[in-house]
Formats: sequence, structure tokens, C-alpha cells
Amino acid sequence: MIFRTPFIAFFAFALLVPAGQDPWAPDDVLAPAKFAAVVGGKGEKPPVYYVGFNVLYRSKHIPGAVFAGPVSKPEGLELLKQSLKDVPRDSEIVLYCGCCPIDKCPNLRPAFQAARDLGFKRVRVLMLPTSFGIDWVEKGYPYE
Repeated sequence: MIFRTPFIAFFAFALLVPAGQDPWAPDDVLAPAKFAAVVGGKGEKPPVYYVGFNVLYRSKHIPGAVFAGPVSKPEGLELLKQSLKDVPRDSEIVLYCGCCPIDKCPNLRPAFQAARDLGFKRVRVLMLPTSFGIDWVEKGYPYE
């Protein structure tokens, strides 16, 4: 199916992959503790994209994360696409939201699918079961 507007494409996707049904495989998922070690370490870090709401990003976010959302809205989907425009398609990228419990998140699933549709094969999802505040900040993991 080809859609001519991001708005229609998003809603078509939302009908195909409802919240709570994950388009990613278990190998695509990053545990917070493991990823916090990468973020806080000295080695090379994959690009990180926050695909949630701007007010939450401005409050606290993973160091170096790019604001690329909210992907649940057409303008957020377009922002994600623009953010990924110059990233090599063979790069590992990490997406996260944490606006709410992941099984109800309106942003992460469409962001993951959009990245895959753009040709990214190494899309990873940071698993924040409850929220960014509880599963990342309160655990003492790095944020800015």
C-alpha cells in the first residue's frame, strides 16, 4: 500500500499495529541497565532518538538524544524522518519514548516501523516498561 500523506500512512499503520502489539523482535530490545552502561561509557554510542512529547524531552532525556517526535502525530512522524535523513541505513539507531507504560505508548511502535520503512535494519528499542522517569531517571541512569 502506498499512501500520499504522512497523516494517512500513520493512521493506516496504527490500525495494523495497535498499541500493545510489538513490531520489534526480542533481539531489537535494549534493557535500561545495559543501555545505561553504553550511554555512560567511553566507547562509541549509537545515535539515540526520543520519539515522544517535547515537554518530556525538555524536562529530562538521555544524553545526546535527538528530539524526533511525537511520532503519534503526522508532524512528529515527519520530524523523525527528517532526523534520520542523513543517517547511514546500516547504522544502529536507538529509539525510546517513556511517556507512559510501553504497552500503551502511542509513539514507539510507529517510530520503529517508520525507521524500518526508511531502510534501517538495526533499529533498537529501549524498553521502558513503566515510564522514562521510573525506569531510567529513578534508577540513577544518566540524563540531561
